[in-house]
Amino acid sequence: MPFRLIHRFRKRPLRGGLTRATDGSVAIEFAMLALPFVFMIFAILELCVVFMLDSVLDNATSETGRLIRTGQAQAAGMTGEQFKTILCGRMSIFSGECADRVTIDVRVIPQFAYVPPDPMKDGTFDPSVLSYTNGAPRNLILVRVWYRHTLMTPFLSQGLSRLGDGTARMAATTAFRNEPA
Repeated sequence: MPFRLIHRFRKRPLRGGLTRATDGSVAIEFAMLALPFVFMIFAILELCVVFMLDSVLDNATSETGRLIRTGQAQAAGMTGEQFKTILCGRMSIFSGECADRVTIDVRVIPQFAYVPPDPMKDGTFDPSVLSYTNGAPRNLILVRVWYRHTLMTPFLSQGLSRLGDGTARMAATTAFRNEPA
C-alpha cells in the first residue's frame, strides 16, 4: 500500500516531447530582458548623477555669490576668472573638469523683474551676451552659472539636451542686493 501512494505522487514525464521544446528558453528570455534592464539601470544612475550635480552647482553658486553680496569680491577686486576658480573649488567631486565646463554671468540688474539675455535662445550657447561685474553697495545682482555635462545614455541625451549636442546644461541662479558698505 505505501508503494502505491509513492508511485501515485511521482512526477510523470510530459507526453509529446514538450520537455525538449523548452531547452534554451531561459537563455533566450534572459537575452531579451537583460539589455533593456541594464540600459534602465545605467539611465537611472546617470539621472542620479545629473540631480546630484545640479544640487552641488546650486550650492556652489549660492556660496560663491555670497562673496559679492558681502562686499568681499569688491574689496579684493575679484575678476570673472577668479570667481569661476572659487566656484569650481566648491564643486566637490565635480571640481576636476569644472573650469572647462562652467560658464558664469554676474551682472547688476535694475530690478528683480528684469529678464536677462538668454545665451541658449537660438539652439546654441552664445557666451558673448554674458558679463561679469561685482557691482557696488546696495546694487541688485544676478548671478547665473551654467555647467555643461556630457550624457552617456542616448534617450536621456535626447530628453535633457536643450542644445541638441548630447550635453545637459545645468543652470543655477541667485539674485540679491549687495550689503551696504
